[in-house]
Amino acid sequence: MSHHPPSPPVLHSFATNEELVNALANYILIAQAEAIEKKGRFSLSGLIGSNARWDKWHIYFSDERLVSLDSPDSNYKLVVDEVVSKTPIPRSNVHPIDASLLDDIEELTDDYEQQLVEFFVSKDSARFPVFDLILLGMGPDGHTASLFPGHDLLSESSRWVAYIEDSPKPPPKRITLTLPVINHAARVVFVAAGESKQDVLATVLDQPEAGLPSSRVRPAHPGTLHWFVDDAAARKVKYPRTPYIHGKL
Repeated sequence: MSHHPPSPPVLHSFATNEELVNALANYILIAQAEAIEKKGRFSLSGLIGSNARWDKWHIYFSDERLVSLDSPDSNYKLVVDEVVSKTPIPRSNVHPIDASLLDDIEELTDDYEQQLVEFFVSKDSARFPVFDLILLGMGPDGHTASLFPGHDLLSESSRWVAYIEDSPKPPPKRITLTLPVINHAARVVFVAAGESKQDVLATVLDQPEAGLPSSRVRPAHPGTLHWFVDDAAARKVKYPRTPYIHGKL
């Protein structure tokens, strides 16, 4: 494990949602180019559309609701509808849960972890997978993925994928990447917009000692953490902002 402390978060705030989305798309394209140059592929969790070398993308889910793949609650269905149907990304490069295992939450979780093992271990010998990019959102309670405030899963230290049966948000059964996996990524990006995020964003960035799940996302060196937010969400934040420069990571 690296002896370097995690890099501090980098906060980019934008006047409009359009500026935020354009900057984020630019950031993803550069991250993609760097990953493909180094590894010949781009592994990410989460998604936003952009001009991409889709055949090189491999999309996993930082969390997924334990529902059928055609359910409106399914993150996989969202990606199929919004991305796969509108781009040339091969459907086989999008990696869903095994919906035949919905009645056995432990086996389904083990299966998704094994999918990650098979993808990552041949390339990376690390104890945890190293995603090129993990894109995260944040709830008004400070949760991210399906890691909720005060939940036992926040202290999970060995599993790659864990399940939750008592999510405070419906549906109650979900799987989630664990904090060690998120914190081993090469790049983590949070996206937060709107006035409803004002209070929690200020807590996460200005009072990390409060321990909200989103504050616990601190990628290990040399990983980086960027926040892409709009000015409405950042209104109460004292944490310093960094101008986003297109074309630079």
